[in-house]
Amino acid sequence: MASLDTLVVWRAQDNEQPAANGATMDYRGTHPVLVFDDTVAQSAVFTAIMPRAYAGGGITVRVHSTATAVTGTVGWTVEVERIGTTQDIDTDGYAAGQTITPVAVNATSGIVTIASVAIASGAPMGSVAIAEAFRVRITRDVASGGRAVGKAQLLVVEVEET
Repeated sequence: MASLDTLVVWRAQDNEQPAANGATMDYRGTHPVLVFDDTVAQSAVFTAIMPRAYAGGGITVRVHSTATAVTGTVGWTVEVERIGTTQDIDTDGYAAGQTITPVAVNATSGIVTIASVAIASGAPMGSVAIAEAFRVRITRDVASGGRAVGKAQLLVVEVEET
């Protein structure tokens, strides 16, 4: 694949509920969403196989979300875990979290905003290799300044090769 090609797309209903502090499934209109609280750092976990066409570069993770608030910001952290053939799946092995800079929510509740973070290849993305299983954990950053009060609602996560 070339730079800027989409590698993986996850919808809200693709979430693998974490054992603790998981986002909750709901609907916004007729759209499935994962709902994240504004005071507890809740997470969602997604699993995929790195496509064979992946060229080995870094990735950009984009979070498409909306909010019940009409002012403030929503931030996220992204952690990547290489499962491959070396990770004991009885424990977690996520790479260090990468922070998505908080973005302003839309002044119209229900309008989607897209926030993203570029993650360098190698250790920051768990050294995921072609055709290996991996997971991505998305967590709402509840400590960021200017935080939107209310629920953040995740619709889609996109992973793009950079």
